[in-house]
Amino acid sequence: MKKIIFTGPESSGKTSLLRKLARDHKLSWTPEYSRQYLYETAGKYGFKDLVQIAKGQYELEKMFAVSNPSILLCDTSLLVLKIWSIYKFGKVDEWIEQQLCNMKECTWILCAPDIPWEYDKLRENEHSRDHLFNLYLEELNKKEFDFHIVEGSIEKRTAFMNKILFNK
Repeated sequence: MKKIIFTGPESSGKTSLLRKLARDHKLSWTPEYSRQYLYETAGKYGFKDLVQIAKGQYELEKMFAVSNPSILLCDTSLLVLKIWSIYKFGKVDEWIEQQLCNMKECTWILCAPDIPWEYDKLRENEHSRDHLFNLYLEELNKKEFDFHIVEGSIEKRTAFMNKILFNK
């Protein structure tokens, strides 16, 4: 199974691109667990909640992988939780860090924040997207993960992803 993880700052087009690819190619995909968790807590969370969210995301991905799809698209990942934890709280839970070390076999898609920010009651950082993007880029390079940066319109991003996934 090839696991493709969409990552990047909030409102950078991760979910839109993933859903379009999944729909166009009839691919399995995992939703972003943190949205479910934060809706249940009315958007309130602390440092300890982030590891609970990470474990929920991890279990969700395991559950979808059981169906053994050839390609599994993942809307966000533990990397998002690491970056956010460091940005918001100045530290990261060791469990998140350990699990990230086991994700070298994945292909990472880093979505650039070059599209308009869209309001969502769970979003917090309209003006920090470029800074957060650079933190993702730094971490992906540091961990030597296989990654690609997507940017531009949804059409441009989709065409780029079709080349990566299907050599089209």
